[in-house]
Amino acid sequence: MGVVSTGSRSDRYPKQDRSRATRQRLLEAAVACLAEHGWAGSTVTVVAERAGVSRGAAQHHFPTREDLFTAAVEYVAEQRSTALRSVSAQNRTAVVAALVDLYTGPLFRAALHLWVAASNEEQLHARVTELEARVGRETHRMAVELLGADESRPGVRETVQGFLDMARGLGLANVLTDDRARRERVVAQWAVLLDEALSTSPSGD
Repeated sequence: MGVVSTGSRSDRYPKQDRSRATRQRLLEAAVACLAEHGWAGSTVTVVAERAGVSRGAAQHHFPTREDLFTAAVEYVAEQRSTALRSVSAQNRTAVVAALVDLYTGPLFRAALHLWVAASNEEQLHARVTELEARVGRETHRMAVELLGADESRPGVRETVQGFLDMARGLGLANVLTDDRARRERVVAQWAVLLDEALSTSPSGD
């Protein structure tokens, strides 16, 4: 009896691992498809093919298209947040560049397509609005932490949020034209401005 029980447990773990791996492939494929093809061109079938799984397997993990794509954007946002934690807070230019990178890669492009779709798709609207608010709060929190910003000081919260809004603007511009050289100059200047704004003592000394 004991041998049978042990075997059934050991068989279950590889199955769970395969299930997690399939889910991860689907999430990553969904973001890639959304970034490349937009909402209209990103069906569950297209994502399943890219992930190398059957449509049935995809729907087992994500019963609806909305489930798949909102989960995908949230998953990659969490991965990027994890990567941000490895950036040294001692190097403000590197921090600014890393935060701007959040808005110039495939994740932002995918999220942008999702936002546009949500403006016209009733099933998506509430879910994407809630997701964007949650991701936005987490991004702001991490920016405050990495920049060493003291939000108890007047204007500091608005300064950080203004920077993140600027980074989003660079991301929007990047959708049409990858002007990396210009973006690097802007990032360098913002690092200087943030250093001055966030390092000034409350008394102005």
